[in-house]
Amino acid sequence: MIASFKDLCLDAADAQRLGAFWAGILDGELVDTGDGDTRIDPRAATGTAESIWVNTVPEPRTGKTRVHLDLRLAEPEPTALLAAGARLVHEPDAEIDWWVLADPEGNQFCAFAPHNGARPGVFEVVVDSADPAAQAAWWAGVVGGRVETTAAGAASVVGADGFPWERWVFDPVPERKQVKNRVHWDVTLAGQDVTALITAGATLLHEPTERARWWVMADPEGNEFCAFLPRPNQ
Repeated sequence: MIASFKDLCLDAADAQRLGAFWAGILDGELVDTGDGDTRIDPRAATGTAESIWVNTVPEPRTGKTRVHLDLRLAEPEPTALLAAGARLVHEPDAEIDWWVLADPEGNQFCAFAPHNGARPGVFEVVVDSADPAAQAAWWAGVVGGRVETTAAGAASVVGADGFPWERWVFDPVPERKQVKNRVHWDVTLAGQDVTALITAGATLLHEPTERARWWVMADPEGNEFCAFLPRPNQ
């Protein structure tokens, strides 16, 4: 195993506004990091380790959302999400049995009805992919876990080290990635540099700087992610 999953990050034009929206619908605690960004921490009662960072960026959102969250609702309808500021994009129909919504900055996400007493909130991260099986296998090689596939061509990583949700899904789409993802993930390295990641097939985009002390990488399909050194006590 080369790394472990660390956290998820959302780009934002207004990190306070977007962070407040996601903290509200996920019943999380909004933390102002003091540098223009925010962080959504889980409340202690949930017992989970999921944190989501909301990072201010200068560029506007363009293109399709290629990384999105799937949420399990607490109620049969997404009424509370719409009241919180979400926009309805697509209702369930003969082809899909979930709602497609967009957050206040236009990032789409999917909302599913309650199921067998499952905890409301995020249950999977979904990434558009040209080759889902290869992508899932690559990430399982980086962060561990097993790969599961579906007849529809999707592939999931289950049990990845540090991943706080049920599944990390790679979903088949015909179009290739063209612009920077507005949602990305961070990993914590097992070693002291990114050599093993590069050997495995990752691309180095940016070296650490004095201000940003992490590597910016891309996976084999160009999805950006950040790689951090282990904490001193790890």
